[in-house]
Amino acid sequence: MPETTLVGPTLAEFEAARAVVARAADVTPMESSRYLADVLGAPVYLKCENLQRTGSYKIRGAYNRLSKLTEAEKARGVVAASAGNHAQGVAFAARELGIKATIFMPVGVALPKLSATRDYGAEVILRGTTVSEPLLAAAEYARETGAILIPPFDHADVVTGQGTLGLEILDQVPDLETVIVPIGGGGLISGVASALKQRAAREGRHIRVIGVQAENAAAYPPSLAAGEAVTINMLPTIADGIAVARPGLLNLEIVRDTVDEIVTVTEDDTARALLVLLERAKLVVEPAGAVAVAAILAGKITPTGPTVAILSGGNIDPLLMQRVISHGLAASGRYLTLRIMLPDRPGQLARISELLAEATANVIEVLHTRHGVGLQISEVELDVSVETRGPEHRQHVVDTLRAAGYDPQID
Repeated sequence: MPETTLVGPTLAEFEAARAVVARAADVTPMESSRYLADVLGAPVYLKCENLQRTGSYKIRGAYNRLSKLTEAEKARGVVAASAGNHAQGVAFAARELGIKATIFMPVGVALPKLSATRDYGAEVILRGTTVSEPLLAAAEYARETGAILIPPFDHADVVTGQGTLGLEILDQVPDLETVIVPIGGGGLISGVASALKQRAAREGRHIRVIGVQAENAAAYPPSLAAGEAVTINMLPTIADGIAVARPGLLNLEIVRDTVDEIVTVTEDDTARALLVLLERAKLVVEPAGAVAVAAILAGKITPTGPTVAILSGGNIDPLLMQRVISHGLAASGRYLTLRIMLPDRPGQLARISELLAEATANVIEVLHTRHGVGLQISEVELDVSVETRGPEHRQHVVDTLRAAGYDPQID
């Protein structure tokens, strides 16, 4: 694989962009993780872009792009479409540079993201129920008004801004050997990979770059295999921040030349990673921002040496966080919901409670009903949720109930 890319920004352009981006973006912390190091078998560091201004790395590319506009272009204003982080990045950058910003967002956008975008001074227009509809509306608005359309990833200035993160990582971990990067449309990884590979080539060394996509929204593997951008049919994913059906054209070219490997992670992997980051690192990270850690936990990364996992964002709706935590607990074997059919006679509920207590399972919720589809007149249905201590304890709880003659079904 070539150590430098033939397309996209040069190393000099990345280095020049650092001074520009520094006017708006913070140098975010780099935290070591002993827990993840033990899992991987190599030192692991977390690059905390979840603590960046606006809550994600997106401010880097947005500010760099807007700073390149001429005074005449700035006077026309900017427009963008996004359900979250790109919207906030553009809104914040526009406010800092004194530019009018109009952001199109889907009607069902999470309230915290909507409020933050408005608080940064942008005019928000709600349109449609998916991200594709606001994108079309933003493009039409740009044609009608002359506003400058700011793309989320497929633009050289955006890529250059995101690539400043790669140079920052090298400053903080000089002996870096591997960096793991979330991928949606490809703006972040194309910038980081290009900057790192060009710097590594200048220094006569190799840095491995691994991209991570959500399994339900992985457009890069088929696109790389086909040699061109492919539009995929996505499935629902909690990692909505990287749910992009088609790679950016420039991004795909750079990724093809600079990224060593792309892996995918499941919904359970991502939920488990978010939970680990909360419990072990005390960091709030959105699902899309946690996929690099998910890849480590899922055994998708071969250890080499010092490894950096980029936490790309922390903008998570509290209601989604509640659901993801529950999902992560279940995926980690620490939350178990059982459905048990019982004879409708006194003492059965008490007996189940005794068995759960014997198995040291902590009961969280119980639903006892005599009315349900498929229930016999002499039956009741018991749905019980319990807290367990891991996969082995979870199995012990199920085995205890089965040994007593019950047939618990795991929901």
